[in-house]
Parts: sequence; structure tokens; C-alpha cells
Amino acid sequence: MNLHIDPKAAFAPAPSAATVRNKTIVVDGLNIFYREAGDPTAPKLVLLHGFPASSHQYRNLIPALAARFHVIAPDYPGFGNSDMPDPAAYSYTFDRTSEIVEAFLENVGFTRFGLFVQDYGGPVGFRIVARRPEWLEWLIIQNTNAYEVGFAPVWDGLRGAYWKTRAPETEKPLEAFLQAETVKLVYTHGHADPTLITPDNWNMDLHYLDRPGARQVQLDFFYDYRTNVALYPQWQTFLRERQPKTIIFWGQGDIFFTPEGGESYLADLPDAELHRLNSGHFAVEDCLPQIVEGMIAFHARHVAPASLRATD
Repeated sequence: MNLHIDPKAAFAPAPSAATVRNKTIVVDGLNIFYREAGDPTAPKLVLLHGFPASSHQYRNLIPALAARFHVIAPDYPGFGNSDMPDPAAYSYTFDRTSEIVEAFLENVGFTRFGLFVQDYGGPVGFRIVARRPEWLEWLIIQNTNAYEVGFAPVWDGLRGAYWKTRAPETEKPLEAFLQAETVKLVYTHGHADPTLITPDNWNMDLHYLDRPGARQVQLDFFYDYRTNVALYPQWQTFLRERQPKTIIFWGQGDIFFTPEGGESYLADLPDAELHRLNSGHFAVEDCLPQIVEGMIAFHARHVAPASLRATD
């Protein structure tokens, strides 16, 4: 008996909740890349990435959460697989980035969600929910700063001469942050066992940083970061007045942000749940089980019951 087997059907993967799809959507003329997984009817969860990364930093977190949530993680313009317009013609600021991400979320139907913010994800995400507070269902903070005390000494060069006077002589020293040794250090500093962290992280970031104009994009963000500090009082007021249900995961050995930066959220969010991790800036690399289990348990205890009451 002769059997005809369609090779495409034979080797097609069976989709599951943990299947991550890689997509692109046009937002304001820009191709915005994003990763998506989970049942679209499940509670929605947005993951916003940091420096010098992209949604690649969530490659393990997304499928780990997808059985419980509908998860989405975009790359900002100038990062990862999204378009990188010429910095001479495009404004690489946190304001503009937040506007693009806000439009992206509206376009893909994410207008009520949990928000996971790490590093640059905080300034982007806090801007969005300050404009659209009704979008925020709950908040997950992982090593992103909103308090002066949170700055580690590594920021001194930026906060001093560069932010006061942007010029070639003040910008040149900051290029060291964009070189191979430093990018690797961001991933390994403060982590108890660096062998748990794949070199694919910094090699991926360096690939994107080697594109023409890419380092200038990052220098533009370094300079614009000063605008975030000016907004810290507003974000603190937002948290204090809105009291979003919040869980905090803080790598205690972060090269950029001090442990005091994580503790400071508790002054404005006294009911927040804080997990102090023996980790660094990218805690999802070596503390993934703790973060996943903590998020799922926190949502089940504090967020899901409220959602059920709201639909009664």
C-alpha cells in the first residue's frame, strides 16, 4: 500500500500555549517586532525590556508564563528586530518610545494588562500608564528605577558632565558602556553563578550595536535618561495614589541600581510584595523559577479574585 504523506504536515509543530510566535506590526510607519504566546482569552501581560537588550531577554520567561497569561513583548524602535531609523532624523527619547509602544499596544488589543517593567521598561511603561491608568491591572517591577537613591556609582559619569553639557568630550567616555566587555559585564555582574547566563545575550546585543548608527541611538537614550529623573516625583505620586497591586523582584547585585532603589518602592506601595534575589540586572537569567512562581502565585492571590469580582 502506498501512502502519500505531506511533508509539511508531517513535520509541522503542534502549537501549544507555550508556543512563541514572532511577529511584526507597522506603528506610525515603523516595523515593530514582538514576541507573543498564550491563549488570547487569558489575562494579558506586557513585558517591556531594558538596556542593552530587546525582547530576547524574555525568551525564557514568555513560554514559562504562557500557560497562564496571554504574553506580549515588543522591541522598541532602535532595539532588536524593530526598525532603527537614522538617529539624525528620528528622536530617540523615552517620550517618543512610550508613544510608539502605547500605539502598538492599542493596535494589538492590549488595553488591560499586567505590566512587567525592567530597566528602560520602567520609564517607558510608567509614562504609558500615567497617561492610561485604566490600562494597568497589576505591576511587576524588576530592577527599574524610580528613586534618586537607586542610582549606583556607575551612573556618576552620565549624571555629571554629560547631562549638564552634551558635547563630544563628555559623550566620548560613555562609549565604553557600548563595548563588548561592558555589555558582558551588565549580564554577569552581581550574579552568583555566571555560568547560568548564556553568552548569546551579549553576543545578540553586540550584533545589534554593530549596526551603523546603533551606538548613537544608545547615546541619545543615555542623554535623554535625565528626563526620567525629572518625572520620578510624578511616578511616585501615581504609585502612592493609585496603589496598583505590585510584586517586585530585585537583583541585589545590579550594576546599575542599588538594593535601596528596590526598597524605596515600599514607601509608596506598602502592600507590595518584594523578593530580594541573589542576582544582578537581568534576574530572569538565573532566577527564572522564582520569578515565574512568584508572579503566578501573586496573580492568583491578589489579582484574579479582583477580576472575578469585577465581572460579577
